[in-house]
Amino acid sequence: MALSGKLTKKLVENLGAGRHGDGNGLYLVVDPSGARRWIVRVVVKGQKNKKGAPLRTDFGLGGADIVTINQARERALEYRRMAKQGLNPRFNAARENPTFEEVAQQVHIDRMPTWKNAKHGQQWINTLRDYAFPKIGRMPIDSIDQPEVMMCLAPIWTEKHETAKRMAQRIKVVLDVARSKGFRSGENPVTLVKEAQVLPKVKVKVKHHKAMAWQNVPEFYADLMSRNAMAANALRLTCLTGSRTTEVLKMRWEELDLDAGVWTCPEDRMKGNEEHRVPLTAQMLEIIVPLKALESDFVLEGQKRNHPLSNMAMLMLLRRMGVEGVTVHGFRSTFRDWVSDTGNGHWEVAERSLSHKVGSKVERAYARSDLLEKRRALMVQWSNFVTQGGSAQMSQNQ
Repeated sequence: MALSGKLTKKLVENLGAGRHGDGNGLYLVVDPSGARRWIVRVVVKGQKNKKGAPLRTDFGLGGADIVTINQARERALEYRRMAKQGLNPRFNAARENPTFEEVAQQVHIDRMPTWKNAKHGQQWINTLRDYAFPKIGRMPIDSIDQPEVMMCLAPIWTEKHETAKRMAQRIKVVLDVARSKGFRSGENPVTLVKEAQVLPKVKVKVKHHKAMAWQNVPEFYADLMSRNAMAANALRLTCLTGSRTTEVLKMRWEELDLDAGVWTCPEDRMKGNEEHRVPLTAQMLEIIVPLKALESDFVLEGQKRNHPLSNMAMLMLLRRMGVEGVTVHGFRSTFRDWVSDTGNGHWEVAERSLSHKVGSKVERAYARSDLLEKRRALMVQWSNFVTQGGSAQMSQNQ
């Protein structure tokens, strides 16, 4: 059999999505994503499938970015010779496929630029390192099927359910990438395991951040105002703005428009990856403006020059104040409870104040306003309540 066919190097590089035949059972498969891989279709002599028909099977030969057209033809020829002798290439071909760990490590490297931060990227590979690599790490990537996936997931499915779910998604990604490079074929076994519902259903109790009752905030805030530490400034801003810890601690001067009274937190620091504007009330500005004298890169400078406060600074302050059973993040819930209990604001305005997404994607596409001025009015009410004891406002709503 001559090593020639219909395809050329130029066609291999430029053909659009679909399955393109080279002849003698060799195909170039171009995925919609643009990934290109070789497969060969053979009929194994004398062997039948489950329906009794001749055993016709597709085998991956590798990605077109790695395997040249001539190499693909040579491998296809080897597979056809085995099939003609009645040998199934799946069990007889010389293996060149990488291991699961090798592919996973490469996926991790390839995706480094996409991680929100280095810690997230490290968590991605650590989950696989701790729970998948010891069991399937050294296995050829094309030999991993449902039993191997179950081997990783079943032992921690109920005990560490969130970790197991994350690992399942990461194993799926690794296997999908391997398929796009021609190292695997067929459906992803992670998908098949989920569809078969062989793992038990686990009811996960939502763990809420412990929050201070809104009625206690004015007294707590008065105590905060008596303290001069930078952590106290940070905690006061966190309480008044309803923002997340990292959003506040890494606030930079260029994010602030003091004349307009707006803080614009960039998308790379937001949980939802969308820029968020925070209306600044008079009480917030009273905290922020004096800090300009420090001439630091960060509004809330830590112990090191031009470095932000530590993530633990506010929590440690709470402990020194004798405030137990409350988290810094919990002040977001405190604000939300105050809105609900007092009727001081519409739920959508409150949700947007907390940078929560409201409505479906379609609804958000049409409702592009971030309700800044309505949120400003609500934050003024909240700031007044927190800093002025809240007695007058509480009596109006009783």
